[in-house]
Formats: sequence, structure tokens, C-alpha cells
Amino acid sequence: MSLTIGELSRQAQVKVPTIRYYEQIGLLAEPTRTEGQQRRYDVGDVRRLNFIRHARELGFEVEAIRQLLDLTGAPDRACGEVHEITKAHLDEVNDKIARLTALRDELEAMVACDHRKISECRIIEVLADHGQCRHDRH
Repeated sequence: MSLTIGELSRQAQVKVPTIRYYEQIGLLAEPTRTEGQQRRYDVGDVRRLNFIRHARELGFEVEAIRQLLDLTGAPDRACGEVHEITKAHLDEVNDKIARLTALRDELEAMVACDHRKISECRIIEVLADHGQCRHDRH
């Protein structure tokens, strides 16, 4: 089966410029071309692009995806490296969650302050003097 870039885009649900970008950075192989220089793809490209899209949706960075794709080329190999890459990404996600939770808590403390004039605004005070409002809740 031979697909145009537009057909590949529809099947993999990835925009054409994204496909070109993945080719440029080597995540997707340069396709064969017709005599008129039109790109042609096959079912393997659809599978690979679906893999890349799903990994990106899960937040994996390009280099991690590159490593995972390289590892798919050795199906009989132990999956320890895949586990390590995924564990490292999970650790990053957990770190982001912790930072976002702290940010949410800080913002909740700020909006819990009473409403005064700008000159007496606890939110402005907190921004100017970090920690003021969250230690002095009403």
C-alpha cells in the first residue's frame, strides 16, 4: 500500500508539517518518492507515526521516543531499558505534579485572603513578600 503524505496524516491523525518535522529530525525515515518527487509511505510508517503520536501524547520527549523506537528494532531483547526510560519519564511527571500542587496551594492561600483596597491587598503583599498570606490565613 502506498500512501501520500495527506493520507498518512489522516490515518495517523498527525498534521502534515509534523510529519515533515519528524522526518527532518529522524524519527520517521525519509520516504520513497515518485518520479514527480511526491512522498510515498506505507503501513509501517502509519504504525511508527501512531507510536510517535501516542508517546508524545503521554509527554515523552523526542529523545526518549527516539530511544524507544530504536529498542523496538530488537524485539527479543529484555525490556529493562524501556522500563528505565518510562520510569524516568514517570519521575518527571511526578515532579511536575508536586510543583503544580505546591503552586495550587500557594494560589489557594492567596485567594483565601480577604478583599481590601489595593494598598492593603494581601495578594499583592504575598507577591511582594513571598509567604505572607499563607502563614496568616483568616
